[in-house]
This record gives sequence, structure tokens and C-alpha cells, in this order.
Amino acid sequence: MLDIRRLHMLKTVAARGSITAAAQSLGLSAGAVSQQLSALRQDVGVDLLRPDGRTVALTEEGRVLLEHADRILAAMEEAECAIAAVRGTVGATATLAALPSTVARIVAPALTALDAQHPQLTLTCLVTDQAQLRELTLGTVDVVLGQRYHHLPEATPRGIEVSPLLDDPLLVVTAADRAVGRPVALRELATHTLAAPPATTECGQAIVHACHQAGFTPTTRYVTADIAAQLTLARAGLATALVPRTAIDPTTPGIRTAPLEGDPILRLLFAATRLAETANPTTTAVVAALRSAARQDRTTQLPMAQDRAAHPTVGPSRKPSDRLARTLRAT
Repeated sequence: MLDIRRLHMLKTVAARGSITAAAQSLGLSAGAVSQQLSALRQDVGVDLLRPDGRTVALTEEGRVLLEHADRILAAMEEAECAIAAVRGTVGATATLAALPSTVARIVAPALTALDAQHPQLTLTCLVTDQAQLRELTLGTVDVVLGQRYHHLPEATPRGIEVSPLLDDPLLVVTAADRAVGRPVALRELATHTLAAPPATTECGQAIVHACHQAGFTPTTRYVTADIAAQLTLARAGLATALVPRTAIDPTTPGIRTAPLEGDPILRLLFAATRLAETANPTTTAVVAALRSAARQDRTTQLPMAQDRAAHPTVGPSRKPSDRLARTLRAT
């Protein structure tokens, strides 16, 4: 009979690309993982992995076994969810992966609410810029608070369910004494120096894409994914920033924000869980807390631009991008 733990190790090695990386994510030694995979090979009687440069890859037999392993592991989790649903209580532990830009306005309020409503639940929060949907499929996290920008394919890995939380527009951020008193057309930023994330990031790609649609290439003198740094540069009058609304602390002094005119550049914040026929009370509670925090965040006021006469348009300070679709499709 095949060992469930060994099948999970095979799946992890296939996803990580090496036994060493898989061992690190599983909290085991590389030797222990190799030993278990050797035992799995003996169980099935064929080679499951082959060298591929500095990594390893599945053999044809390994790919076939992994397809069955995915179904077996999903059935095991379905059984666990069904038992939890019958019990009807929130479990003792769960892991949430979230973007740094969502911590202050969504994650922290959600964690506070969960602590009050479900004191027995210990929720570990992994804050990272890296996409965590793969970690969700591997079972290392239970809920992902992720994002999707308009320019990216609207697709998620098979076996993942997403729940939209909030349409989060990018706002134009300037020094308080340089603010404009109205929504800003994106094309007006053609003469501005921008502080923006690298073009390799999702947000950076969205900004460049929108600017190109508006007919210009942005002048990005300050390249940083650190939103605190972007706001500091804006507050100093050195640059204009385009920052997601939920990433801006309403109490930040010395800045003013303005919406983009017309259809804004949007990111969709969503909660993702592993797809199951029976809802898991624990992940359901976490997603509900995130949804509630996102709903409350919509009413939070930001330091908007003051009267236009008092603060004229910044000197050398765009057809806005297509609106982000609200539904993500599993592929």
C-alpha cells in the first residue's frame, strides 16, 4: 500500500525542483526525504525522478503517479474537511499568507477579530511579496490573501478557490503642498518623476501597462517596491507615487492622495483556499474575517487633495487602464 506521506514528498519535490528545497520546506533533512522517496520507488518498482541539470524532474512514471497522488491527497483533505464540518468548530491552528501592503488595513483587523471570536485558534501569518498560491496547493499555508492586476491572466492553479475581497485602486500620492484638488488623468503624469515598483513586479507592470495605454512611457527615477520609501519620496516632493489605497496609512503626515480620473488602475484583493466540496470551518472563519476587514476598509478616509486654488497642479508633475475583472477562473 502506498504511503500518503511519501506521495506528499513526491509532490513537494516536483514543485520545488530539488530534494534539498523540498526538505527545507518540509522541515526535514535531505537524507530523510531521499530515503522516503527511495522507499516509494521500491513500492512502485520504477524510477520516479531523474536528474535534470542541477535539479530533478519526474519521469513519465513519476508524472502518472503524481496525477493519482493529487487526487488521493485531495480526497484525504476532503475527508478532514467533512469531519471538521460535522464537528462544526474552528480548529486550533491555521496559516495565512499575506502581502505586506495588506497587513495594516486588512490583516491586522482580521487577526484582532479572529482572536476575539475564536480564542482557541492560533493563526500563523506569513508576510511575503512572493506569490503563495503554489504554497497553498502544497499545503504549507491554508489561506492566501493575494492580488491580481488587470493586465495579468485571470487564472489560478487547479484545485484553488478564490473569493474576491476588495477592488483596490491605485491613488496618486504627492506632497501635501503640491496636491491637486481633483481626480488626476493618468496622462498628466507624463511630465512627473515617479517613484514606482520594479517593472518586474505585478504593480510595476500594471503602472507601465497603463501608462503605455495612455500614450507615454513613465519617467521612473526612483525604483523601489518598498511602499514606505515611495511615500517618503512623495512627501519630500521628489516624486509622485502610484500606491494601492489599502497600502496607505490614513494618518501618514505630509501627503495628499487623489484618484485617477475615469477607470482606475485596480488590483483585486482576494482570499484563496484549497477547493473542497465541504467547507472547512477554520478556513471559512479566516476568510470571513478578511472579508469583514476589507468591507470596513472601504469606509476609511484618506488624506485627499485640498482645494485646487490653494494647491495648484504640480509642475512637470492617461487613458486609464481597463477595469479589473471581478471573477478569477480556476484552470
